Amino acid sequence: MSQEISRRKLFRTTAAIGGLAAVGGLAPRAAARPDYPPAYPFPLPTIFHSPPLAKFVDEMVPPPVRSGVGDLSVTARSGRARMHRDLPSVPSFGYSDMPYLGATIDGRVGEPTTFRYRNELLRHPFAADIDTTLHGVSESYRDRPPNSLHLHGAVTAPDSDGNPERLLMPRVGTAVHHYPNRQEAGHLWYHDHSMGITRTNVYAGLAGNFLLRDDHDTGDASNRLGLPSGEYELPLILQEKIFTADGHMSLRSTPVVPQGRWEGGAVGDVGMINGTVWPKITVDRGLYRFRILNAGSYSVWTLHLSDATPMWVIGNEGGVLDAPVRVRSFRIAPGERYDVLVDFSGLRPGATVDLCNREDPPFQAAMLGEVRMPVFGRFVASPRTGFRGRVPSRLRGRPGLPDVLPPLATATSVRNVTVSQPYALRLPPAIMSLNNLRYSDPQMEMPRQGPPRSGTSSTSPRIRTPSTYISSPSASSGGDPCAPWNTRPPIHNRRSVPVGRRPPTGSTQGRVRAPHRGRPAGRTPCAPTAGRSPRWWSASRPPTNSASTPTPPSPPTPPRAPSTPRAGVRPRHPCPRRRPPWLPAPRRPRCPPRRHHR
Repeated sequence: MSQEISRRKLFRTTAAIGGLAAVGGLAPRAAARPDYPPAYPFPLPTIFHSPPLAKFVDEMVPPPVRSGVGDLSVTARSGRARMHRDLPSVPSFGYSDMPYLGATIDGRVGEPTTFRYRNELLRHPFAADIDTTLHGVSESYRDRPPNSLHLHGAVTAPDSDGNPERLLMPRVGTAVHHYPNRQEAGHLWYHDHSMGITRTNVYAGLAGNFLLRDDHDTGDASNRLGLPSGEYELPLILQEKIFTADGHMSLRSTPVVPQGRWEGGAVGDVGMINGTVWPKITVDRGLYRFRILNAGSYSVWTLHLSDATPMWVIGNEGGVLDAPVRVRSFRIAPGERYDVLVDFSGLRPGATVDLCNREDPPFQAAMLGEVRMPVFGRFVASPRTGFRGRVPSRLRGRPGLPDVLPPLATATSVRNVTVSQPYALRLPPAIMSLNNLRYSDPQMEMPRQGPPRSGTSSTSPRIRTPSTYISSPSASSGGDPCAPWNTRPPIHNRRSVPVGRRPPTGSTQGRVRAPHRGRPAGRTPCAPTAGRSPRWWSASRPPTNSASTPTPPSPPTPPRAPSTPRAGVRPRHPCPRRRPPWLPAPRRPRCPPRRHHR
């Protein structure tokens, strides 16, 4: 099968779906009944469907808890997991002794954790789905999948942060990661971070919770916050899955994308909690603390309880809030964590409440016929009485509690950073760029921490824009072609060479070509690079790829003091008689053509 998808084929497919939906044959149901029937009366040819599975028949088993103080051995292993009573055991990945997912690790603020990490993985469960055309992906990854362990949310040194290109191959040594745990107590999670196959490895099961504790949030009954603990504090790892007819996990969601080609995420039709499909969760009648993680690969969910029972959000990945926030629902994106309290004390024994989602899939998935995955699991009240404490009124700012959170900083300037996903000759696109720069471009972004340098008013990190890399070394930047943008003189302070004349003696500059009408004088277009629109470089400097050694240019003429631009107003172009490069070309030139004498 061809690996490229024609635009004609995509349009025909989406048009067919739209036509069927228009006549009502494929219209999704407006509201789900308690049994959650399928959204369509028959399977769609544009998406894959899981086989029918009974809901709320398997009891959810919480993951085991391990101490994260000191040295800890963590190993990625291949296994076989059974996720539903009607499904067979299928190939999967897991950490240490678990066939799927990983244990919950309890760390402590100020006490370092050391992971001694090994990769013992065998053939990948999704070997046929790995796209070897992606950046850094090798054919050998199908049989020997690499790993790169990342602790998501941790303040970590670079050598322990799980760089996606710092890979650990199967059965090749041990990687040692040091986590100082010098940060606020909160909800972290660890997962694989390998270049090009992060989604496939996490979908196969390489994910687990890491709960960081302190003297206030101890995780036991002695905690000063008055929160549920022990069996009444449950981590919930939420995922969405698609299963094949033989019960295996399916990484693909649509036949529109050929097998072996990268798919930018899949909307599942089966909900999972802690590795169990549509589980039932037996709860005592009392207050519970749920540490919720969205470990899905694509979908954003708006979670709520089926009977509109209120919930209290008490924190997120950064720690507890100043006070609980009462909500009926909350929105959680992939990788995000929420710390939530739910009170089941008003339920009768045997009463049920479902954890539901009411957010529809995004437009790109809905075009193919994907619909909302409505439910994750069901809470069933037991006859036992649980934790009878009340929802605390404050979590910070009182004696014995943490300090209140500082107010949000007020930005004094705004800098727009462009994140784009260019559409190449393949669908879906597999490349994203930041300020028109890709991950592997040598002219990488260099944000800097700390206050801005003198002469700048921005309080946000200084990020180089692509135009920084077009210009050549200058005396003002110390001869460094990658000097930060705010160390370079503005355009109207640069010394330019008169058009058609030779540069000063001893300079490495070539003859300057006469510019087109409407282009700023003294500036010449550079060659467009892959993935970028053409930029401009000053005629007073040689190109960055010049083979000769540049010499410092002549002292510039005394510059005119630039005016400070107002926020949201584009600065005035230094040559008002010429068209700025960001304006479209007029049909007729605004100025008569100038003659260039030699």
